[in-house]
Amino acid sequence: MAARSYGQYCGVTTAVELIGERWALLIVRDLLVGPRRYTDLKQGLPRIPTNILSTRLKELQDGGVVRRIPLLRGLAYELTPYGQALEPVILALGRWGFQTMGDPEEGDIVTADSLTMALRTAFRSDAADDVEYELHVGEVALHASVRGGELAVIQISPPAPPVGGREPVREEPDAVIVAGPGIRRLIGGEITPAEAIAQDVVAVVRGDAAHLESFARTFHIAPLGTPLSV
Repeated sequence: MAARSYGQYCGVTTAVELIGERWALLIVRDLLVGPRRYTDLKQGLPRIPTNILSTRLKELQDGGVVRRIPLLRGLAYELTPYGQALEPVILALGRWGFQTMGDPEEGDIVTADSLTMALRTAFRSDAADDVEYELHVGEVALHASVRGGELAVIQISPPAPPVGGREPVREEPDAVIVAGPGIRRLIGGEITPAEAIAQDVVAVVRGDAAHLESFARTFHIAPLGTPLSV
């Protein structure tokens, strides 16, 4: 349990005391992608002081949100079932925050875990086509496989940390898309796929414009108040 108490008997209060301290939700976000070692979490959150990371992990463990698991060498952290139940909350929070993201500030970075969760946040199973996408944003590259309304994301660069289990099988991509942070405008519907290409927001280096149109339908966050059917 976090040291700070709000002194109120309320479910929201309990949630905030568990995960409301600074950096806690971002640790949960990265662990929703998969188990991570301490060094992996530090690398994915480069601005977090090491003492704060250690403190947050202990608080999340004490609250039953995170647990440690043994590896062949060392330990890793993963979400408990209680922590995994935060996934729809984190995805909804990501959609809410997307509305006012704006352009990145100087020094803002995109990590493999943050981009993975961004795709999961924007994914619309009701509009998804079965396509194998490869997405490059800066130094990050992901493989997003859409099959039967289900999304699976594999981190290509940098690769996901080795924490046990089999290496995921990556199919040959139907489309390879290269973009910068401006891809937010395409996902948010501010520009059309044709405008995104014309304005050099994205480049389709494998596949064609139809694949980008499919991507924009599959990964879309409508403005607040917009019906999903629009």
